[in-house]
Amino acid sequence: MNEREARATLFSAVEGAHPFWAREIFSQGALTVIKKLQNGSYDSIKYEKLIKAVTATSSDYVFTSIEKAGAELLTPGDAMWPQSVDDLIAPPIALVIKGNSATLSMHSLAIVGTRNPTHYGARIAGDFAAGFVDREWGIISGGAYGIDSYAHKGALIAEGITVAVIASGVDINYPAGNSRLFAEICEAGAIVSEVMPGYPALPARFLTRNRLIAALAQATLVVEAAFRSGSLRTARDAAELMRPVMAIPGPINSPTSEGCHRLIGERAAEIVTSVADAVEFIGINR
Repeated sequence: MNEREARATLFSAVEGAHPFWAREIFSQGALTVIKKLQNGSYDSIKYEKLIKAVTATSSDYVFTSIEKAGAELLTPGDAMWPQSVDDLIAPPIALVIKGNSATLSMHSLAIVGTRNPTHYGARIAGDFAAGFVDREWGIISGGAYGIDSYAHKGALIAEGITVAVIASGVDINYPAGNSRLFAEICEAGAIVSEVMPGYPALPARFLTRNRLIAALAQATLVVEAAFRSGSLRTARDAAELMRPVMAIPGPINSPTSEGCHRLIGERAAEIVTSVADAVEFIGINR
């Protein structure tokens, strides 16, 4: 077993963003961690389930399962590995990519927001996506209904590249209503997942995928978000990585803009009202 095979085995057995195992793997290497799991260096009672999973799983099975899903497994050291994700406190062990893996390393803007946008928010998401595509940037979002979908569609309509980071396996169209959108995304862009094919989109996986959206992008834009929203988590993750965070203001009585106003009020995001504002803030033309 080599390092890449060891990572594949651990990827199938360890839930993404696990702080302890992420730290162990990135500090010691996946092969060393596998050996320590097998020789009893870790608590055999506490990690019994993981030890059994690692013992029962072969890297060939992992690679074959991903290949059957029409995807590929990227690990650190691969030519197409997006090094920006290594900045995370809990970097991914590996990533499953369906589509063009080269797009993960291009300059990109993350556009995130509510699943229930207003017409205003939907238009803004599409306009900003198209504006950044015109500047040869990619658009990254989460593939969900709402702002995510409008951001992806805005990039596609402008004949640009967009990447969807999803919380399920790449062979699961979640939400099902976006199956056609996912197919269009893969034509030039990519779908990214931190779980094996066939794995469902559990609630906790949406939070862990948010950090990947923030890490893959050079900057994050929140278009519309409720006062308590997963999109705010993406914004916080981006801020922790010292990446520019921006928010679109909305009507002061709009529930879908409360999250944006919160970010702006806390000085956690820069207020932007046009693509030109965002370009200037990020410093694309400098």
